[in-house]
Amino acid sequence: MDNTVVTVNPANDRVIHEFENMTNEQVTKIVDKSRIAFREWKSDVRKRSMILLRLAEQLRKDKERLARIASEEMGKPIKESRSEIEKCAWAVEFYSYNGDILLNNESLNSDANKTMITFQPLGVIGSIMPWNFPYWQALRFAAPSLMAGNTIVLKPASATMQCGIEIEKTISKSGAEDGVFSTIIGNSKIAEMLIDSNIDGVTFTGSIEIGAKVAQRATSRLKKCVLELGGSDPFIVLEDADIEKAASGAIKGRFLNCGQSCVASKRFIVSKKIANEFIESFVQKAEKLNVGDPLSDSTDIGPLSSMKSLDNIDSMVKDAVSLGGELLTGGQRIGSTGAFYKPTVIKNVNSKMRISREETFGPVAPIMVVADEAEVIHAANNSDFGLGGSIWTRDLDKAQKLSSELECGIVTVNNIVASDPRVPFGGIKHSGFGRELSRYGMLEFVNVKSVRFYDKLVYEHHVE
Repeated sequence: MDNTVVTVNPANDRVIHEFENMTNEQVTKIVDKSRIAFREWKSDVRKRSMILLRLAEQLRKDKERLARIASEEMGKPIKESRSEIEKCAWAVEFYSYNGDILLNNESLNSDANKTMITFQPLGVIGSIMPWNFPYWQALRFAAPSLMAGNTIVLKPASATMQCGIEIEKTISKSGAEDGVFSTIIGNSKIAEMLIDSNIDGVTFTGSIEIGAKVAQRATSRLKKCVLELGGSDPFIVLEDADIEKAASGAIKGRFLNCGQSCVASKRFIVSKKIANEFIESFVQKAEKLNVGDPLSDSTDIGPLSSMKSLDNIDSMVKDAVSLGGELLTGGQRIGSTGAFYKPTVIKNVNSKMRISREETFGPVAPIMVVADEAEVIHAANNSDFGLGGSIWTRDLDKAQKLSSELECGIVTVNNIVASDPRVPFGGIKHSGFGRELSRYGMLEFVNVKSVRFYDKLVYEHHVE
């Protein structure tokens, strides 16, 4: 296999760094060290809380430097990179303050004198993470898992290897012992080595194809896994919606992070009665977005993460146009250097087009106009994905009814879908299984242990 990983700045095509793949022996040594660290780390919840609090402080202290690294590695506008660091610090603080409460023992009634449920860490968890939110994706899993008492070995995406290295350094600066959080270096073969090593669970965020392979490999070794495999989230605008608010939300929901977000609004389903008004406002706002140098504070949209991503999104647009889609704005590359693409809006979209069937990871907004609410739900659920969805309407009773019919893990009314440390995050269908964030995410990698105390033998209802 190729023994190096090369990171390239997608804004100017320049090589940033070249990393040498670790060997299987190195991965094994790192996992073994993590298992040794686990013995002490799991024993003191107060210490874990204090280290996470210092981690939040350290993230904010290093925000500018960390943000610049992300923007250079994957093209995120610098103002969005700063926001990502702030969100990481918020999540880390949330678990620092609330983690011990979320893990409190539970009592329940049974035939025993006392029955309790305890929540104990599993051990060493392997984390295989993507490039689109290189800090947030890693830390939204790491914060609750570390607070629960697990130790972590991270395999960052090849495109954002330095971001992964910086996370380990930052956690170390915060006072965590060597081995509590480790980063391994290399390509997909290194991820396979991690799954095969002496870890106790795996969390993966990425594509359906790779996620299926991760799940197969992990479960064949009887290791718990959680998968977040992206989405094709519907953005539903009903006829009684506030059109200007919906159009502004559509801009943020679609074009944040250059459209490269799992919960980005990816399919716009608009009521026929207000379609023209919404589309006109949406297109006008899209054309005002500033595409350019991700290190400039005036930039709204940076490059896609790679030339491969650029080629893929351009081919999806061409496919839509060839099948009857009407290009309202954009639909073309920008410049001869870098992976820049003009913000694009397409209407007359149908289910035969790739932008309807696949995850559209780029600054392209496909619009479908529908006649009534029954057609809304059919169009929204006509997808292999089931991560999130948003509904825009003034009628909250109607929104509640429609939200119960959407086949997804997250629904937001009159706002875009966004992850929040207080709220469970995850999907159904091809968007994966398991949850991150909130108490539910914290409990994914713990042993839910039942303990029963008797003062005499009881055999009633005994079967097994």
